[in-house]
Amino acid sequence: MTYFQVTGITCLDCAAKFERNVAALPGVTSAALNTMTGKLVVEGSIDIKVIQQLGREENYLIAAGGEAEEEKQDNQPNWEMRRAIISGVALAIAYGMEKTGSAELFFIPIYVAAMILGGWGNFRKTIHALPRGNFNMSVLMSIAIVGAVAIGHYEEGATVAFLYAISEMLEAWTMERARRSIRQLMDIAPKTATIRENGHEVEVPVEKVSVGNIILIRPGEKLAMDGVIIKGQSAINQAAITGEALPIEKSLGDEVFAGTLNTYGALEVEVTKLVKDTTITKIINMVEEAQSRRAPSQAFVEKFAAIYTPVVIALAIGIIIIPPAFLGYEWAPWIYRGLTLLVVACPCALVISTPVAIVSAISAAARQGVLIKGGVYLEEMGSVTAVAFDKTGTLTSGRPVVADVVTLGKNIENDLLILAASIESQSEHPLATAIVKVAQEKELELLSVGHFKAVPGLGAQGVIQGRMVYIGNTRLFDQLNIETASVEQEILTLQAEGKTVMIVSAGGELLGLIAVADQVREATPQVIHQLKQVGISHTIMLTGDNYAIAKAVALQAGIDKFRAELLPQDKVAAIEKLLGDYGKTAMVGDGINDAPALAIASVGVAMGGAGTDTALEVADIALMADDLTKLPFTIRLSRKALRIIRQNISFSLLIKAVAVLAVFPGWLTLWLAILADMGATLLVTLNSLRLLRVDKE
Repeated sequence: MTYFQVTGITCLDCAAKFERNVAALPGVTSAALNTMTGKLVVEGSIDIKVIQQLGREENYLIAAGGEAEEEKQDNQPNWEMRRAIISGVALAIAYGMEKTGSAELFFIPIYVAAMILGGWGNFRKTIHALPRGNFNMSVLMSIAIVGAVAIGHYEEGATVAFLYAISEMLEAWTMERARRSIRQLMDIAPKTATIRENGHEVEVPVEKVSVGNIILIRPGEKLAMDGVIIKGQSAINQAAITGEALPIEKSLGDEVFAGTLNTYGALEVEVTKLVKDTTITKIINMVEEAQSRRAPSQAFVEKFAAIYTPVVIALAIGIIIIPPAFLGYEWAPWIYRGLTLLVVACPCALVISTPVAIVSAISAAARQGVLIKGGVYLEEMGSVTAVAFDKTGTLTSGRPVVADVVTLGKNIENDLLILAASIESQSEHPLATAIVKVAQEKELELLSVGHFKAVPGLGAQGVIQGRMVYIGNTRLFDQLNIETASVEQEILTLQAEGKTVMIVSAGGELLGLIAVADQVREATPQVIHQLKQVGISHTIMLTGDNYAIAKAVALQAGIDKFRAELLPQDKVAAIEKLLGDYGKTAMVGDGINDAPALAIASVGVAMGGAGTDTALEVADIALMADDLTKLPFTIRLSRKALRIIRQNISFSLLIKAVAVLAVFPGWLTLWLAILADMGATLLVTLNSLRLLRVDKE
């Protein structure tokens, strides 16, 4: 697999033909050109000189792998702009001379100069394309210009050349706006890092930084690599990765990402990933590759354009030949109409209508910390009617906390917590961690524990100050033959609220209850409400937890329906049923244990993509921050993108239909045809670029 950088793409239809020509070369097994980034990926036996020759046919500059040719072109004067301006001036002078009665001997050469200057790029492409039988837009424009001269319409030929030169410049400018949003992602991470080597600080290119190196980050600097903090603390602005507006406090042992900004503290970070494996690099690669995953509307447009162009060319030839040859009409007017139809044959506005909208939407989403892996998923997300959620870590925080402490008799709450936390400090269970944490927050001093034993699925036990202390569920106490009937009603009440209840006893005496809950995220009810506002008719929760907890969480979150006690395979069956009942359904989960369900849903959405490689790989869409509020934004953006794509396609087809019909009565002139095509192309592009301004609110 070989990578090339292609510079100078302005016409997507021409770029598609170039891609097909490269793929047809002997020895090449496949070729894929990303028109937005200019990255060409070729597999097979490759001769770069042949590919560069094909590129010259379209006025492309092609470099193997790097960006040398791109930089070279950026540093050159913009001869295309100068030629277009001089062509326009020459056209105006010649037209003025013609209208003031000057002799043809004087103004015709100026018209010809305007044609040559304005159409220079077209003529170069035509010389290369015609021998290959490649009737691209440049060939059509060149035929129109030469044909106009042949029938004496010099001003028309010069006007077409000038307007097409301006059109290409404007198309290049508007497409550059879309490309710039991707390049901004590429520029997020620094190209060098300061590492500690043999007691000295050395600045090296990020490509030379290895896993295990220690990099130094001063206040106000961006991180160059992913890693773990081993010294210092600071607030890190992660907006570039996760879209979070506020900096996040980070300290010893916390994970940090390349491209994020260190706000105030000096940090030492141990590198955990090579530059090619960093989160920001993966995001950039996925955003680039997203364009290659054709959306359904884009596939339709490309198929339509492939049929439409040859049909219109054949129609133009028929208009030129049939009326004069078989019906006795004069040749000149029908040749002119045929040439006008050739100009109308350009499908630029139609071809560009979808990809610019898609790349704009994907770029806007990336800036908000939402990674959409392709146009197909963008369109799918815009048409979902139901959303299914995992519970733990998605609707809830995924971090259990102590919700209630109920003491029995004359026992004191802190004494109860000291005993429970002392036992649980020996355990690594998430529920145990929650109890220890609340004891630490209260600054309670834990006691030493002897003969500790964890009882899987039931609880734990240990000896404290000579007394056997137990903490666990009712099944543990049933096995111990310790009576719990006196607290049964209290336990049922707490469980109905979605809490997990643990009983604490010492020396055979019940001391109290500790209820732990995985709390519903603060934003969850608002998110569910916003989803209904944007048109999601059905929200469903799928969880492995018991019915009581599932019911409590569903009520708190505002979820329409829920299914409890599901194994991973049960979630897959549940998604299949939802697809049958409601049509297109999205699944939102953490991307790890929900992978099968995410894969089978219409769109799989993973939470916390910045922290897990699994989420990035499994999901069609990843919410880079652990932020559920990005979900309504993503659906809103997807639906707006769908509306804009439909507007663009409808407008492009309407303009083409009107133009083709206007050819037959002779209403459409050559310059008006290209002006209509240029205007349509610019309008659909600018309409698509509106998606770059869609924000989270």
